[in-house]
Order: sequence, then structure tokens, then C-alpha cells
Amino acid sequence: MWQPTPSWTQPDEPATDEETQTAEETPDALSEEFPGDSWSRPAAQSVPGQPAPWEKQTPAVSPTPEPQPTPAPAKPSTPSWTQPAAESGASWTQPVAEKPDFDDESVDDVKATDEVAPTVHGSHAAPTADVPAAPAHDSGPAGAPEPVPTPVFGGQSFSVSPPPFGQAAPSTPPAQAPQQGGQPLSPAAQHFFPQGVPGQNVPQQQREVSYRTDELMQALPLPREAPAERGVRSVLRLRPGTSERSDRIARATAATAFRRPVTIVVANPKGGSGKTPTTLLLAGALGQARGGGVVAWDNNELRGNMHLRTHDTNARSTVTDMLQAMAMLTQPDARLGDVAAYLRHQVSGQYDVLTSATTTYAQIEAKDFDQIHRLLSRFYKVLVIDTGNNEGSSNWREAMKAADALVIPIKWKSLSCAAAVQMLEELDNQGPEAQRLIRRAIIAVSNGPGDINREVEKQLRPYFESRAAAVVDIPTDQHIAAEGALDHSALQPATRRAGLELAARVSEQISIALNVPR
Repeated sequence: MWQPTPSWTQPDEPATDEETQTAEETPDALSEEFPGDSWSRPAAQSVPGQPAPWEKQTPAVSPTPEPQPTPAPAKPSTPSWTQPAAESGASWTQPVAEKPDFDDESVDDVKATDEVAPTVHGSHAAPTADVPAAPAHDSGPAGAPEPVPTPVFGGQSFSVSPPPFGQAAPSTPPAQAPQQGGQPLSPAAQHFFPQGVPGQNVPQQQREVSYRTDELMQALPLPREAPAERGVRSVLRLRPGTSERSDRIARATAATAFRRPVTIVVANPKGGSGKTPTTLLLAGALGQARGGGVVAWDNNELRGNMHLRTHDTNARSTVTDMLQAMAMLTQPDARLGDVAAYLRHQVSGQYDVLTSATTTYAQIEAKDFDQIHRLLSRFYKVLVIDTGNNEGSSNWREAMKAADALVIPIKWKSLSCAAAVQMLEELDNQGPEAQRLIRRAIIAVSNGPGDINREVEKQLRPYFESRAAAVVDIPTDQHIAAEGALDHSALQPATRRAGLELAARVSEQISIALNVPR
């Protein structure tokens, strides 16, 4: 077998016709890069006296192998092309053939019989026709180590074993490190490769580990939205529409968990402005959203009409009866059931009602208001207080001092709006606390049939929107206009949505009031 020798060891010989013909039969670079193409070629004709390329060869032992510094036509030592390639450590090794003896052959005889062979990568490449494949190339003087050919496909199964003992390891270029970083992946690609493209070391951002409760809660996945509960969407199990989603948001806002019992005052000095229906509508919306824990209280100093607008549940007791039993109800072992005996429970709205006195013999004073307010705050989370028409009464003023939120019911009529404006002006002169209460106030517009005056609305709506936090319009409902017991299940859907919006607005203002230090 012949192998090209560097020019510094042997002089170049003129190319012969036989060598030119053999070079034309040599595979191109594509065949060298992908030796699998050469496997499909016909097997080469074996030359008698030469081993097959897959057979193991034994190098000839030279008595004194010395490197030749200067080029010479003949070398006394055995040339390097007699050294075979290292045995492959692959798992598909072939049977070892008999070791040929090259001791009796001369250099000239071998040169005369060898042909030019193509360069192959690895010991498994097939030779071309009439020429056996050379196992390796000579890259140095005689006796120098041969470079180990690099496998084409990589991996341990195609790697070549280390050189024989006594020879230096060949210098091979280091394996190219995977690309660091690279182009960022698109959102679609990140869906399939969340950890990055295989084979690339994508730098991962170092996240600071935190064990704070709020951050851990934020890291939890959000719950999936429940399907619709109304209309065709509920039948098809689709997501809720815009209206139903708004109602869910309002219901969640109305169910806000406050850190202490809160008091909502509904006030307008003008009688017939809708204070009692607005109080009951708001209490029912909060009770349905919160699942209870709400009480509506008629804080009229003499005789109100809440007992006429609520269902009688066999509890005819009034605020006067509760004041008489205050010594027993304020005991440390007093229970909610003891207090509920003096209240009316409204099933449809999930709230309780404390009515005012039905006679004029007993008038509620400021000290009476404080006792009842303290008692109800022990057992209820939200207190909705309906006030009378006398701004000068002590219980009316005490209610304003205890208020966390103010609701002003009006009708678009001149007398109703004028009384509300005068009350706001009066409260504005009571100090910073009253002024903050006005800025958090909610205007509830509840009109009966024929109560709307468009001119009054056009003139006074901008005023109320500038003074208060929000203006909520409650549509006309025949069930409310009938002036009977208010049943929340009998209200129109638009009326129930307006009541829920009113409850959400009030809850927002209470949350702001509790979070802002005084």
C-alpha cells in the first residue's frame, strides 16, 4: 500500500499515466465527507499479497529507526507507510486476518505495486476499484506517529483507539462547544422547546428565591374561569359574556372582606326620596354577595316605615324592645341567636332588619344609638343604617360620625335634589372627616313612575358627579313602586344588577377609607 510522503522526506516523482488514471477514479470531497456513499459501490478487486483494509496489520520492526533530517532517495529504516492504522475500537469489529510479513519485501517492490488510494475517514470506508484503501496518511518522517483519523459521525462507537505505546497522541481540534445564547425563540417555538433547543446551552436567568407569602401566592396559577350561568352560553358550557362577567366582578367586589365591622349610612332630609327602598336594596345586594352578615337598621328617631317594607317573620320586636333587653344582650356569653330574636330575617336578601319604634312615646337619643351600634357591630360585619328626616336630631348626627360610607338617594325632582344639596353643604362645614365622607359618597338615583324631570337631571347631574365618588342609576321597578314588602327575588334583573353595582361602589369606597390613615 502506498501513501503520500511529505516532500521533505522524499523527492517528488513525475506523475505517470497510471497515477493520473487512478486519481480520476478517486472519490471527490463529498464521498470523503460522507463515506456511506462509498459503501454502495462494488467491492474492489483484492490485490494478491496485500491485506484487506479492514484487516489488522503488524508494523515491521526496525532495528534502529532514526529520523532523516535531509531528504534522501532511499532510507535504511522501514518507511512510515508500513505502519498500519490503529485498530478501531468499534463494536462492529471484523475477524482479524493473518498478519502479513513485509520483512522480505523491498521498498522498490512495494512502490512498484502500490497505487494511489483515496483518503478515507475511519477504517470502515470501502476502497475504489482496483485500488485498496489506505488505512492512514503519513505526516512526518519515518518512525513518527501517524495522526488518528477523525470519525465522521462522532460518538464512541465510531472512534478510533489510542495510538500504540511509545507514540505521541495526535493533536486533534477540540470539539466545538454548543452555541451559547443564539437567537431568541418565538412564542410558538417556546411552546415546543420550553427549556431551549436541544444541543444549545441557553443561558437561564437567575431568579432570586423568595419565600414571602404574597409573592408565593402570586406565583400560584390563576383558577380557570367558570362557565356561563345564564343564557345559551350556560347550555353550551361557554365562557360568560360581557354582562355576566361584569356582574361577577361586582359581586366579588361587594364581597370584600373588611378588617373590621363597617357602617353605611343612607341619608337625605327630604321624605319620599327613596331612603328606605335604597337601604333594603343595598342590604339585600350585600347579603347575597357576602352570604349573610348584614343588618339593615331603621334609625328613625320616632317612627319609620321599614316595618312596612319588610317581611314579618314572627318577630314583632323593635328597637325599643332591644333597648329594654340591652343588659342581657351585652353579657359576654350573649350569642347571635339572642340578638336575632329582636330582628326580622329576610330570606331572599340574606340579611336581617331592625325596625324602629311603631309609637311616638319613645325617642331614640345619641346614647341609645351608641349602645345599639356597639351591639350590632359584635355580631354583624356590615351595618346599613336608614336615617330620618331631621338633621338636627342627636341619633342622626351620631350616625354620620360612625359612617364609613355615605349613600345619598335622590330623584330627579327639584325638592329631592335641593334637600341633598343642602345636606352636602351642611356636612362640608363640619370639618375634615365630614369632607372626606362627602368625597366618598355614592349618589343613588331611584325614580318612580313619572318622577324624572329631564331639566333637573341636566342641571344637577354634573354637580353630583363632581361632589361625590359616583352616581348609580337604579331603573324604575314596579315591585318597588308598589310600596309593599320588598322581595329581592321579585325584582327585575336590571334592578338587581343596579343594586349589585351600588354595593360594589360602596365597598370600593370603604376599602379606600380603611386603607387611608386618618
